[in-house]
Amino acid sequence: MVAQQEGRAAAVALVVAGLVVCGTGCSGGGAAADDRGAGADTVGTLRRAAEALERAGTAKAGTSMEMATGGTRVTIRGRGVYDFRKQTGRLTVLLPQDPAGTEEHRPITELLAPGALFMKNRGAGVPADKWVRVETAGLTDGNLVTGGATDPCAAAELLRGARTATYVGRAEIGGTSVRHYRGTADLLVAARGASAGQRPALAAAAKGFATTRVPFDAYLDDAGRLRKVRHRFRFVNDRKQGTVDVASTTLLYGFGTAADVRLPQAGDIFAGKIAE
Repeated sequence: MVAQQEGRAAAVALVVAGLVVCGTGCSGGGAAADDRGAGADTVGTLRRAAEALERAGTAKAGTSMEMATGGTRVTIRGRGVYDFRKQTGRLTVLLPQDPAGTEEHRPITELLAPGALFMKNRGAGVPADKWVRVETAGLTDGNLVTGGATDPCAAAELLRGARTATYVGRAEIGGTSVRHYRGTADLLVAARGASAGQRPALAAAAKGFATTRVPFDAYLDDAGRLRKVRHRFRFVNDRKQGTVDVASTTLLYGFGTAADVRLPQAGDIFAGKIAE
């Protein structure tokens, strides 16, 4: 039991370290394949999913990131809004409880923008009224994992790197009929085909992950809009000299909702040293 708690504490520490130490454009789209999945350009449909989201404009977003390391699994959840035309979003990210079961961390507010991640309630010496800014292109994972939530636009643009895909069948998400696809994307291909805002972050991830191959399950509605996508990443944990498996899920709904995201002014950004 003690070993189990210690393992879980280490995993939580790893997640928090990523949030502490710690970029991104979606650009028009096609409808999904027919219900038989026969004779359809399945890969092409997935590669155009980001364009369909840009046409949709805005949406509410829910995120879930499950991290497995050393036999321990922790989950970080987020919720907010996203503007796919401006490529900006706001998420409230909830860190896992500590092993004793008490709430240890305050929710972190994250603002997502092309090339940058802003975090509030970062803690560890950062004043409560200040934001921490992180350049996402400088992160080895391109902020696909570090922030505890994958930028919704990055999640969609990653599908531009779809290499193989099969049509699984019909499903339902939040009362909406969707088509389920399963396949593998390549980070290098995604980076080459990404919009200008997403390209540096995806290129960084292609270099930093243990493999450029990213298995995924994607769910598109009849307008070709991505409703849900689950990516499975694997990256090297330098501290433990091993690999960490991460499953990141992005859920999109409430298209057209207001998503006014205002980025911090220079004076609102913390310029001091961040405690480890």
